[in-house]
Amino acid sequence: MANKLKAGIIGCGGIANGKHMPSIKALGETELVAFCDLIIERAEKAKAQYGTEDAQVFTDYKELLKLDLDCVYVCTPNRSHSYITVDALHAGKNVMCEKPMAINPAEAQKMLDAAKETGKILTIGYQGRYRPDSQYLKKECEAGELGDIYYARANAIRRRAVPTWGVFLNEYEQGGGPLIDIGTHALDLTLWTMNNYKPKYVVGTVYHKLNNDRETGNAWGDWDPEKFTTEDSAFGFIVMENGATIDLSASWALNTLDVEEARTMLCGTKAGADMHNGELHINGVKHGKQYVTTPNMKKKGVDFYEGSSDDPKVMEQRVFVDAVRGEGELTVKPEQAFVVTQILDAIYQSAKTGKPVYFND
Repeated sequence: MANKLKAGIIGCGGIANGKHMPSIKALGETELVAFCDLIIERAEKAKAQYGTEDAQVFTDYKELLKLDLDCVYVCTPNRSHSYITVDALHAGKNVMCEKPMAINPAEAQKMLDAAKETGKILTIGYQGRYRPDSQYLKKECEAGELGDIYYARANAIRRRAVPTWGVFLNEYEQGGGPLIDIGTHALDLTLWTMNNYKPKYVVGTVYHKLNNDRETGNAWGDWDPEKFTTEDSAFGFIVMENGATIDLSASWALNTLDVEEARTMLCGTKAGADMHNGELHINGVKHGKQYVTTPNMKKKGVDFYEGSSDDPKVMEQRVFVDAVRGEGELTVKPEQAFVVTQILDAIYQSAKTGKPVYFND
């Protein structure tokens, strides 16, 4: 393809290797010509596996930004999302930044301002929106099938699945634990399907109850209590300006069997929806009788055009590439991701003060 985009990856760790670089390769419309990581060996390995033959390798992202690139992927720890993204935008690059947008609203606002000042594209990596069940539910909501959605649950609950690698357990680098890591996906999905981005106030609680356990039964091996400085679980009660309420639950470690991740439940005046047990269900009443429908989300037997895919990660790349080329709109707008960051930060602040956090005060 003659008009392939040229892109650079900043941060060649887990999310770059597990999501972005494989999906970029699968889509096949972007050349990875630059790789940056503080650990040079990781950048070199990424180049060998995903880069062009003449791809360059850096340990300083500012050197990468001097190259002639169409876009940059920011896949670094949360604390550095804001300043790297701002620098990339001002260097004339379009940016896909991994979630969460930033560690707090002030840093996220800098990213919004930079995107507006430069006119460059900025999007955030909320790939949960591209799942077939999410896409179907969004269309139902847009069509008014659920009516006025006034109650929702955003769930990101793991029983014992604490990520023990990288800097996940480092509160300073990440800005938090399961709330900002996986709760952010559940909240984004909920706000997006509701199409409600006007919070009024938030009450939050954050727990460090299991951090010191040593025989943990953790999916990825026992964690080091000395390094586990983030919360192990967090919960938020969010009231929107129109009166709708959202319950947000997030945990890496919690004594529960009610486990689900990046899922939403919506209750409206006409119908409700949930994603329990990995399936989308729509419920309501017709002709005086209760009903539940489960749409078939299985892939069609034939792909009707070359390059079609129902892989959310590849769809995410498709949308970003089209937007960079000026051929489509973003699915994840930075203004929406900003509200997610606002709410997450309010939950943390409420937990610290023991008081509600009001917006627009």
